Parts: sequence; structure tokens; C-alpha cells
Amino acid sequence: MTDFLTNPRTASRTAEDQSRHDGAATRAENARATARTTGRREAPAPASVPRPSGFDTARRLRALTGVDEELLARVKYERSKYTALGGVVLGTSVIAAFSMWNFATEALGRVSFLALIPTVIWMLFVLNLDRWLVTPQPNARRRAGPLVTRLLVALLLGVVIAEPLVLRIFQTAIEERVADERTDAIDRLRTNLVRCNPVPSTTRAVTPEGCGRTYVLSFGATPGERGEELEALRSDAATLQKRVDRDTTRLEAIDSEVRDECRRLVRIAATGLYQRTSECLRLRDKAQDYRTTHRTSENEKRLAGMNNRISKIEAELTGSRGAFLKARADGIEQRLDEERAKQREIGLLERIRALDELASGNAVLFAGIWLVRLLFVLLDLLPVLVKYLSGDTAYDRMLSSESNSAVKIHGEEVRLAERRAMANLEIAQDAIEQDVRRHRAESEAASREHTAAMNIRVRQAVNALEDEIRRSSTV
Repeated sequence: MTDFLTNPRTASRTAEDQSRHDGAATRAENARATARTTGRREAPAPASVPRPSGFDTARRLRALTGVDEELLARVKYERSKYTALGGVVLGTSVIAAFSMWNFATEALGRVSFLALIPTVIWMLFVLNLDRWLVTPQPNARRRAGPLVTRLLVALLLGVVIAEPLVLRIFQTAIEERVADERTDAIDRLRTNLVRCNPVPSTTRAVTPEGCGRTYVLSFGATPGERGEELEALRSDAATLQKRVDRDTTRLEAIDSEVRDECRRLVRIAATGLYQRTSECLRLRDKAQDYRTTHRTSENEKRLAGMNNRISKIEAELTGSRGAFLKARADGIEQRLDEERAKQREIGLLERIRALDELASGNAVLFAGIWLVRLLFVLLDLLPVLVKYLSGDTAYDRMLSSESNSAVKIHGEEVRLAERRAMANLEIAQDAIEQDVRRHRAESEAASREHTAAMNIRVRQAVNALEDEIRRSSTV
């Protein structure tokens, strides 16, 4: 009874394994059939593209245009066109490298190998950008947006490349203009320094109008202090001189009266001798009294001392003024040297400003500068213009057809993958359901087996009990 219950489960598992094997074989066969019936056909073998044995210059130039050599091999007559377009792209990148070299050397102020780093980077960037701009795009004629965008990018790139080259072409005129401006700036600075730092006559010297901290120099000692002393001393000496002159004039008048009066002698009757008159004695006393009250001698000595002191201060002031002038000259030269140090190298912005100033004052030069700028801008626009002015080529049409076909094939492959995934999901769902049914059958079989075993045990127990009862009744 146990063998009978066990055999169906074994048979069920064997059938399930066989079903899985058959399902896998069926899926594999379906996959092969699907691959044959997807509608995807193999593309015809392209024309053989000979591999260059050495360095193929034409092939390298065409690589700069982004073309597919295998697809281009079907229209061999267009190879020369794309070879020439690659040469235009390479020429534009070389011009860009030369422009960056000029820019880098002007920024550094000298020719240096360090300028090669940005030059090479800029050349590769422009080369790759122009390659992207001229790379054939499928259905490009149907969309104006990408074309306008590429033209704008090329235009901006051309403006950036053109400016350093324009500065290089007009370098001589620009440097002469900058040199003249720097000379004028040095002369103006010298004039302002001299004007704003006059020889101070007093300690309270007033700063001239328009002079700020930029033009005012600092000095340790100035002749202003002795100048004030000299002015005060001169003023006192002048006042004293007037007083002395006035007293001297008055005293000379009195002395003249004394001399005139004292020439006269009178005879004394008692003695018969001659003597001075009383008026002479009075005038002498008056003169002596005038000298005493007006201190004429002291004032003259004092005036002489003042004059000596004035002469000494004037000599010292002359030396101090010379030292001040020398210190001012040294300070001015130091400031001028600092300004010249700032003007050592001509910067890029200074060159651009000088070029604009030259152009603003000369109509012919203005036209020449803009013609050169437009020339370099046009040269950078050439790859895009050559590409899109050449019209829709056979290669472009083939590229568009192949692209559209690839899009359709990809869509079909996506849908096929979707159907295959859905089929796999259904198969997996069926397998799960089969496993559920198998587990359910196994569970039911085990339950029936257990029930049968229990029934057999019950029957055996009943039979044993019956046998026992019979034996008991017989005894």
C-alpha cells in the first residue's frame, strides 16, 4: 500500500522535469524563430575600406569632420570634399593656437614655455569644438535650431580668437601709443609732485588746491620753522630800524644846532676870556638828554645784533632750503621709479584700450581694425559655413536613412524584448502555478497516505483485539 502511494508522486516529478525540459527547448526554438521573423535583415556588406599601411593624411583630415569611413566608402567621390573640410577645421585650430600663444605671451609679459600649456589646450578645445560643429547630423536640414546655435557658437568663438590676433598685427602702433601715454603720465606726476610740495615758508604751509595724499610727500625737517623766525626777526629789525632812523635824524638836527651855537664865543668882561654861550650849554644838555631818554646807542647796537642774526639765519635757511630741495627731488624720483615699475609690462587690457583710442581718432585705422577682426571671425566660421553651404550631400542622405533605419530597428527590438519579457513572465507564472498544484497534490497524497496508514493500524488493532477475544472465549 505504501509503494502504491509513493509511485504517483515520483511519476509526477518525472513528468514535471520532462515538462520543464520540453518548455526550455520550446522557448529556445521560439527565440530562434523570433530572431528569424523580427523583420531585421542584415545590412549589405559595405564596400571594403582599405586600411592604411602608414600615415594616411587624407584619412586623418577626414577624421576631423566626424565622418564614418565605412559609410563614406559607398560614395567615394565625396571623400575629397570631407578631406578639404578637415583641412579647414585643422587650419582654424592652428589659427586659434597662434591667437592663444599671443594672448599667453602678452599676459606673461615674455615668451615662455609656460605659454605652450594654454596654447595646446586651447588648440585641442577649438579643434574638438569645430569637429562637433561640422560633424554630419542625421536630418540636419529639417531643424533650423541646431544650425543657428552652431553659427552663434562659431561666431562667439571667432570673436574671442580674433582679438589677440588683431592686437598682434597692430602691436607697433599700440606700443607707441602706450609709451606716449606712460611718458605723459610720468610728466604729469612730476609736475603735480613739484606743485604740491613747494618750499614751505612757514610751519603752517597750506596744501595747494587739487593735491591729496597721492601727491603730498613727507619730509623729516623743513625750512618753514626758521622761515617764521626770520620773518619775525626781520619785522622787529624793520621796526627798530625806523625808530633808529627817526632818532638819528632828530639827534643829527640837535647836534647841528649845538655845533652852530657852540661856534659862537662870548668874552667875559671881568676876566677878558672867551667862553661858550649858555645856549650852547643848553643845547648840549638837550642832546645828551635825548640820547639818554631815547637810548640811541643801545638801539643801534641792538639793530646791529639783529642784522647779524638775520644774516646768520639767512645762511642757515639757504642751506636748509637746499637740503629740502634735494630731499624733495629724491622723493619725487622715488615716486617716479615706483610708477615706472608699475608700467614695466603692457597688459592686455591696456593694449585693448590703446587700440580703441587709436581707432577712435582715425577713420582709416578704425576700418582696417574691423576688417581684420571680421576676417578672423570669418575664418573661424568657415568650417560651419563650408559644411552648411555645401548643401545636403549623398553622405548626409545615407546617414539620415541609416539613422532612421536604426531608430526603427531599435524600436522593434524594444518591442520584441517587451514581448519576450512578457512571455517569460507568463512562463514563470505557469511554472509557479504548476509548483502550487504539485505541492497541493503531494500534500493531498501524503494526507491520504497518512489516513490509509492510520486505517491499517486501526484494522490491525481491531483484528488483534478480535483474536484476543476469541482466544479468551475458547478458554
